[in-house]
Amino acid sequence: MTQGLSVPDWTGVGASLLLVALAAVIAYRQHLHLTRELLIAAARAGVQLIAVGAILLILFRHTGLPGALGWVVLMIVIAGRVAGRRGEGLPHAQRSATVGVAFGASITLGSLIVLGIISTQARVVVPVGGMIVSSAMQSTGIALRRLVEDARRARDSVEARLALGLSAHQAFLPNQRSALRTALIPAIDSTKVVGLISLPGAMTGLILAGVDPLTAIRYQIVVMYMLLAATTLAALAATRVAERTLFDGAQRLVSLPD
Repeated sequence: MTQGLSVPDWTGVGASLLLVALAAVIAYRQHLHLTRELLIAAARAGVQLIAVGAILLILFRHTGLPGALGWVVLMIVIAGRVAGRRGEGLPHAQRSATVGVAFGASITLGSLIVLGIISTQARVVVPVGGMIVSSAMQSTGIALRRLVEDARRARDSVEARLALGLSAHQAFLPNQRSALRTALIPAIDSTKVVGLISLPGAMTGLILAGVDPLTAIRYQIVVMYMLLAATTLAALAATRVAERTLFDGAQRLVSLPD
């Protein structure tokens, strides 16, 4: 352990439950009907993190890079399912989401490994891969949700462009661009104010571990740039795949359930 680093013991973890209890009391007193959900979420998070911690301990000690990449693949599959639910109503939404997350994560993480920017140790690949997959999942889910909304709301406009002789891709391109802009704005905004409003997780963790702030900043810059790339690539791939499911073989816009 790095000298000077204070890590909460299990007693401290248990004491932190008082904060959850405070949140639950507030939710109950304000009649938010979220008390049960708060308690379940806290319990689930604790169990999940303990289980994942035990698995990662084995992963880091015995499997190396192949095991780390296998864990990243599992994260991609789960993220694709979660993001796919945001595109409910879209044909094969989970497939589109999974392809998007996989594309963004594999290109970004693969580049970091191949170029030697990050270590190939499992304890590095797994957390970095997790940040990339999480970011890709969020942008993919937002993009697909906006895509479904536009496909319903702008149906007449799309069909008018099709009637003018435009291809399916050209007719839907304005809506695809709108979905991409919506998906990328959160990542762009957070990048603009990084370090001014909050200290990001990677940088904070390194500083808490005793790493020099300038060294931590270099690592955080790499993290922010890789997240921007992952969100952009994932949202782009997901919307392109999803776009093809919105049109039949005759390039007609399919009907989506309400």
